[in-house]
Amino acid sequence: MIGIMSDSHDNLEAIKDAVKFFNEKKVTTVLHAGDIISPFTSRAFKELDARLYFVFGNNDGDRNLLRKKFNNIGAECCEDFADLNIEGKHIALLHGIYESQVNAIAESGHFDIVVRGHTHVAGSKEINKTLIVNPGETAGVLTGKKTVALLGPEIGVQINEI
Repeated sequence: MIGIMSDSHDNLEAIKDAVKFFNEKKVTTVLHAGDIISPFTSRAFKELDARLYFVFGNNDGDRNLLRKKFNNIGAECCEDFADLNIEGKHIALLHGIYESQVNAIAESGHFDIVVRGHTHVAGSKEINKTLIVNPGETAGVLTGKKTVALLGPEIGVQINEI
C-alpha cells in the first residue's frame, strides 16, 4: 500500500500524525507532493517506516538544505517531477501548480497514476484511464482538515483525516 501526502507546510504535529497513520497502516512507500517548506521538518519524518519520495512545491525555500536533511534520513528528493514505478504502477509525482499540466500528463497515457498537491483540496478523478490523486493538505491550514491518502489494489484511493 502507498501513502500519499502533500502541503505539510511546517506543521510538525500534522507530519507526526501522518507518519503515525502511515506506520499503523503499514504502507511501504510514501509520496509527498511538495510544500514541505523547511528542512527542520525532516526530524518528524525520521520515524516513518516506509520509503519516502518527495518533490518540491512552490513554497519550498532552501532546496539545497531540504535535499541534504531529507537525504540524511534516507528520503529521495525527486526535484520538481518524479517518474516512479512502485508496486507495479507507473506514477507521476508533482506539486501540480497548473491544472492544465496535471491534466496533460494524465491525458498522455504514459502513467497509471498522477499524484499532485497544491490545491489543498483532497480528491481523485480519472482522465483517459489515468487516476489523478490529490491527498489534500496534511497541514490543515486552508481547509481546516488534515488529510492524507492511501492507495492500494484492495482499497483503491482512500482520503483520510488524520
